Amino acid sequence: MNPPWQKSSHCSEGEACVHISTGPATIHLTESADPTEATLNAAPSSFRALLHALKLDLDLDKETARV
Repeated sequence: MNPPWQKSSHCSEGEACVHISTGPATIHLTESADPTEATLNAAPSSFRALLHALKLDLDLDKETARV
């Protein structure tokens, strides 16, 4: 069964885009411009940790930019 994919809301038409699909125990990510069509599969807890780390990194970048 192919999971339904949702395109990122931060993607413009014609650009490479991140797509996400969720299942009961796995979150799937892919990038439309990747010719290998590789998919990252993660448990929800691991994906949540990734998002948390990325948000912390963005917050640090904002703080550095203010200095």
